[in-house]
Amino acid sequence: MVGGIKSKYVVDDKGKAVSVLLDIKAYRKILAELEELEAIRAYDAAKASGEKPVKFEQEGERND
Repeated sequence: MVGGIKSKYVVDDKGKAVSVLLDIKAYRKILAELEELEAIRAYDAAKASGEKPVKFEQEGERND
């Protein structure tokens, strides 16, 4: 059990793990954490780009 998430493995006839079974609550938690990580990475990439930030309201005006 990693990070409090219980999982079960499906194995092939040789005993090799081929897939994982998670309860729906654990699956949704993992998805939420991945979405948060994606947002953090996008923020880090934007910050590292050195471009000048544009306010959301201004961006909408530029596209009209």
